[in-house]
Amino acid sequence: MVTFGGSRGGERAAVRRAWSGRGAMAAALACVLLVLSGCRGVSFRLYEYEEDVYLSLDGSATVYVSGSTAALDALRGFDLSTDPVTPVDLARVRALYTSPEAQVTQVTASLRGGRRYVHVRLDVPDIRQLSRAAPFSWARYEFHRAGPEYAYREQLGASADKPVGDVGWTGQEMVAFRLHLPSVITFHNAGPDHLLRGNVLLWEQRLTDRLAGVPLDMQARMQTQSILYRTLILFALMGALVVLMFVALIWWVVRRPRPPAKTA
Repeated sequence: MVTFGGSRGGERAAVRRAWSGRGAMAAALACVLLVLSGCRGVSFRLYEYEEDVYLSLDGSATVYVSGSTAALDALRGFDLSTDPVTPVDLARVRALYTSPEAQVTQVTASLRGGRRYVHVRLDVPDIRQLSRAAPFSWARYEFHRAGPEYAYREQLGASADKPVGDVGWTGQEMVAFRLHLPSVITFHNAGPDHLLRGNVLLWEQRLTDRLAGVPLDMQARMQTQSILYRTLILFALMGALVVLMFVALIWWVVRRPRPPAKTA
């Protein structure tokens, strides 16, 4: 006699495997959607030139500059090689960015899209003096107390607009300027879509406009108390509350009346 139990069992196993595969795919899709939703407001655009200013409430800052050698030559008038085969002269880049207003702490290079890129990290004691350094002389920086807030303003003027020949630009290249602020932002003119997560403001401009010297006026105001300070205060208060609760629990255990001893 022929039985079909094994066949049915195999079919059930196949169905289970199919549904389990679909479940895994659904879970993976959910994870992707979660990541994408969590990254909303984060810019993943590639820029030909970009600056990141991490500002402190005392006026000091850490500044990161990244740009192709062609963009640095065209925008700032440098004389770096735009040949993608030629390695970047990092010592020369360090010398170009070193000044009494900014200390270079790191210089690296990379290759992308057939062009060499330079990445510089600088420590700036006073952001208001940074325009005295040649690579940042196209900007005017303001940072001061304005009543109950701090006000920051950076105005970009003319670039060097130095010809660099054919370096593969299409006219669609963008430049970016990001401002990382230490306290709650109360005002900015970056636009509603350019307030990024992590208290970051983003201003963008076409490379062609920046080369032409189209002005860019970046403004922001912030509270006078840093987010880190508030977080530390909150943790301290929570710690104190836990200690008080622990002390109260010990006092209650020690002071609670004991039941009378049983007599035989």
